[in-house]
Amino acid sequence: MDYINTPRSFKHPEAIAQRHAMLNAPHVAPLTAYVESLRKKHPTWEFQDFDPADGGVEADMLFLFEKPGPMTSSTGKRQGSGFISRNNDDLTAEATFSFMAEANIDRKRTVTWNVVPGWNGTIKISSTECREGLDELKNLVGLLPLLRTVVLVGRKAGKAEAFMRSMGLRVFTSAHPSPKVRSINRAMWERIPKQWAEAGKGIS
Repeated sequence: MDYINTPRSFKHPEAIAQRHAMLNAPHVAPLTAYVESLRKKHPTWEFQDFDPADGGVEADMLFLFEKPGPMTSSTGKRQGSGFISRNNDDLTAEATFSFMAEANIDRKRTVTWNVVPGWNGTIKISSTECREGLDELKNLVGLLPLLRTVVLVGRKAGKAEAFMRSMGLRVFTSAHPSPKVRSINRAMWERIPKQWAEAGKGIS
């Protein structure tokens, strides 16, 4: 089975094990070390790894979502992957996988993260979490030398727009590809792949 090019493949433990074996590859090792530094700074939170199937530090596009979901957590009641990944076993990740394909964006161009970088047992985002997450972004951007484009996915991620523009980056926004957004505003949800495709234009 192709665990990289199959949505929801992290339902298979061997797919997760495959990614763990890739965490020290040169293109992702600096990001793996970055996550370790977050774990040391905030020991009461759970920080997931970047997906080494993506572009890592060689990416020119950052897709910044809002906050890790429960299926990124490897310690929850329903065990997740421990990765921020479009291959996670949930509906949001499945939609992300599909929309990336529809937008014709090579995943090696991308790196995926969240404005609130850690999981603390709830999908709710406090103002303090958001503020501290925004402050942390400068450290991440400093690790991405080829970064040219940022896609802010969801309203909370949109709060990073001023900072990203101050860094001279191309900034695009979209709705969040969650089941909640799909049920509340289907038209907005369906526009996401076109918005992502637009962000992917102009740089290759």
